[in-house]
Amino acid sequence: MVLAQERTYTIDDIYALPDGQRAELIDGQMYMMAPPRTIHQRISGTLHAAIYQYLKSKKGTCEVFAAPFAVFLNKDNKNYVEPDISVICDKDKIDDRGCNGAPDWIIEITSPSDPHRDYGIKLFKYRTAGVREYWIVNPLTQVVMVYDLENETGTNQYTFNDKIPVCIYSDLSICVSDLL
Repeated sequence: MVLAQERTYTIDDIYALPDGQRAELIDGQMYMMAPPRTIHQRISGTLHAAIYQYLKSKKGTCEVFAAPFAVFLNKDNKNYVEPDISVICDKDKIDDRGCNGAPDWIIEITSPSDPHRDYGIKLFKYRTAGVREYWIVNPLTQVVMVYDLENETGTNQYTFNDKIPVCIYSDLSICVSDLL
């Protein structure tokens, strides 16, 4: 649900929301967030675990975070998102509030109530902010859209049964149905 745009909202408005109320802020527009469904949480948890295990095995600098985790995309006070999964490889972007700047890889799991936000508004915002890879996971259609934003090689569509190659890690592929 989008709040009526009577004014431009800021990150201060996000932090002033009542406890338990979550929202995202994109270019000063506030988008309220409903609690996720069970399938959403299953997918998020299993993807997070698989990515965590991969990153741990590589002993690198990248970290994976699950929502709610604050991502301040731009150096302004009008953009604040909580991607379902964020992979961040630059430790300097991480502080006690969240991630300052674009994560390397973002995964969003669509909500039946507002899929256009993930496929349109966030895709554009993530691309322009410098996110390297963006996945949109749709539990209803069991389809994953993969955007290689770093190399601009276009969009690839996969089913939950496919082994989905991760663009930023050439030795990682994920089969969503194997995780569920």
